[in-house]
Amino acid sequence: MRTRAGRPAGPGLLAALLGAIAVGPLLLYGLSATSDLIIRDLGINAAQFGLLATACFACATVGNAALGRVADRRSDRTLMIAVFALAAVALGVAALADAFVVLLVAAGLSGLAQSFPNGVTNRILLQRVPAQQRIGWTGIKQSGVQVSQLVASLAFPALAVWIGWRGASALGVILALALMVLALRALASVPPLQAVGSALPHTSAATGGAAGQSDGVSVRRATRRTGQPFAVWALTVFGCLNGLGVQATNVYLPLFAVRELEFSLVAGGATAAVAGLVGVSARIGWGKVMARGASAPALLLVLALLALGAAGSFYAAGATGWSALLWVAVALHGASALGVSVVLMAALLRSIPAASMASASGIVTAGMFAGFTFGPLVMGSLISAAGGFETGWIAVGGVYAVCVGVAAYLLRRQRRAAAEGDGPHVGSAD
Repeated sequence: MRTRAGRPAGPGLLAALLGAIAVGPLLLYGLSATSDLIIRDLGINAAQFGLLATACFACATVGNAALGRVADRRSDRTLMIAVFALAAVALGVAALADAFVVLLVAAGLSGLAQSFPNGVTNRILLQRVPAQQRIGWTGIKQSGVQVSQLVASLAFPALAVWIGWRGASALGVILALALMVLALRALASVPPLQAVGSALPHTSAATGGAAGQSDGVSVRRATRRTGQPFAVWALTVFGCLNGLGVQATNVYLPLFAVRELEFSLVAGGATAAVAGLVGVSARIGWGKVMARGASAPALLLVLALLALGAAGSFYAAGATGWSALLWVAVALHGASALGVSVVLMAALLRSIPAASMASASGIVTAGMFAGFTFGPLVMGSLISAAGGFETGWIAVGGVYAVCVGVAAYLLRRQRRAAAEGDGPHVGSAD
């Protein structure tokens, strides 16, 4: 299918969407991969290092929550420029950082760069990509976060050995600007589809494939005063809880490998890179599963159970010192917790029209980033206390246990409502 007066929505546009998702987290993943070096260089402790992630994700939380409706009224081009430019500025500030407070500012700017990507890329999918491709593309573009994790976790430690972590950040500026140019060119070549407009009906505009699909836990039920259906709030809660565990793990994974299992700096970074690589495959794979009509609550339940297993494996690796258990934990973490985002975004594509996609995506993303904000802060405090990493992994496991409960509740609610014939529900493909 071709777009009006332009090229078909092909690899160039897909790469632009993936780049927009990937560029914002690049700095934080790079700092995490070189955390042991940064902690020693700046004379800070693990809890202080966790504040970098807290600053980043707090700014992202506020940005997604406060700017979502503003984003609904801005063009795709404007939002894409904001995403890449803010990421480049953040990397530039980090390259010049001579004190911890400056690095905190850079982390905050990196968080602001993550305020718009989910909303604008979801809207682009609805308005410029044929319906049969959207959910599959969601899995690929959401894997941008793990592509960022993979690239940063491999490149930053290697570059840090050569030109320092500040030099690695400086090279990141060039990468972000180059990606912006390529993304804007791809966006300009693929105008909106003729069949998609801002005033389309709720169900037809939001479907990811067959007409009538929805991920609202009864989209026809009364919406909250904010105008968002229950589906948005349900997905937000799960995203927040999962986010707590995700970034508590991501931020401190290389440090755990270096300090507890005596990995080298580069090998420690490789643990996060492997998690990112598995996460890329997981997001693409779970996206394909969603594209075939799978239930979102059912998938969220599976992912939460796997993430709980990952936390247990991390604990066992620290308690026994067995590196093999660490790699098992890394693989489970990448396949489960890192795959949640694509399920959440695909669920939105089934439920939300293009005209309010940026704000709905902003709310769900704000929930995820709220979890991202507190996860590293809590983990840093726990591992700096007497219990160390073992206490930290117990806390992560507890969070994922709650995720299991939330997903099970949503699945029961979906099945009960479906039995009552109360319209489309989360994850249904009616």
